[in-house]
Amino acid sequence: MPSFNCSAVLFDLDGVLVDSTRSVDRQWRKWAQENNLEPDEVVRAAHGRRTIETVRQVAPHLNAEAEMRKIERQEVEDTDGVVVMPGAADLLRSIPDGRWCVVTSGTRLLASGRLRLGSLPIPPVFVTADEVTKGKPDPEPYLKGAELLGFKPEECLVIEDAPAGVQAAHAGGMKVIALASTFPESELKEADAVVRSLDQIEVTQDQAADGKAKLLIKVRS
Repeated sequence: MPSFNCSAVLFDLDGVLVDSTRSVDRQWRKWAQENNLEPDEVVRAAHGRRTIETVRQVAPHLNAEAEMRKIERQEVEDTDGVVVMPGAADLLRSIPDGRWCVVTSGTRLLASGRLRLGSLPIPPVFVTADEVTKGKPDPEPYLKGAELLGFKPEECLVIEDAPAGVQAAHAGGMKVIALASTFPESELKEADAVVRSLDQIEVTQDQAADGKAKLLIKVRS
């Protein structure tokens, strides 16, 4: 059973705390068809990345900012099937205040709406697409989350569901547990551990040698 000592936990949102897969899939496929693009390729490119960067990648001929606003607006309005991931609420409750945050590729409008929809708390530290210049797989979002929490990157653990997020966490010097919700385990093998459900993750406080309380993260099989 793998275990990790850390000072804080940084969560991705979609596919980790909230299951928005059906909404994301519907809206990106609709947008792809409207723009004569291959829907499967567009959906795959969109997972774990900021909307504006996905548009730039798959449709460089379009106005990325205008298309981003259109897609985000449609996703905000499409709440059908958006639900809390099993184990998410209990896991958040097990972590002390100030020791966790959300780092998402979605905008603040979209991300906060999904948290409220699932009756999940909106943490004081909440890094969204609006607040970074480079999205995942660049480490900037997670480095910003660690900085705002007041911890060194190497003291933080990330929970992610997408290869781009795993790459971002490792590029920032952080350990990462991957949740095989959006991608199969075979595509998440770069993570330090892979789980099928958040229920497999247990958080307790562990008194460190320096007298400062640390979080002990255990991954159950």
